[in-house]
Amino acid sequence: MNADQILTEIREANLSYLMLAQSLIRSDKEQALFRLGVSEDSAAMIALLTPTQMMKVASGNTLLCKFRIDDDLVWGLLTNHGKRAANDTTSRLHASILMAGRHQEAA
Repeated sequence: MNADQILTEIREANLSYLMLAQSLIRSDKEQALFRLGVSEDSAAMIALLTPTQMMKVASGNTLLCKFRIDDDLVWGLLTNHGKRAANDTTSRLHASILMAGRHQEAA
């Protein structure tokens, strides 16, 4: 994959992310804040974007979304590294609780 292809993929991912984010925010703002990990101010801005503005924002060369999982504990819970699949639901629930707590701390 060359640099032009990577930039095209980033722009497409940005547009998809913005469209999903706007849809989530408009349908259930509280859930969107949690699921997207954005502030109320950012959510308000995203909700008001016109299609033209969305295209302009998405056309940059920087990926707009980011991984919110930044430690080994959460990665381990989500990937079940070294654990049986039977604990998958419990591990995902635990990871969600940890990430929800971090969302509250950031807000």
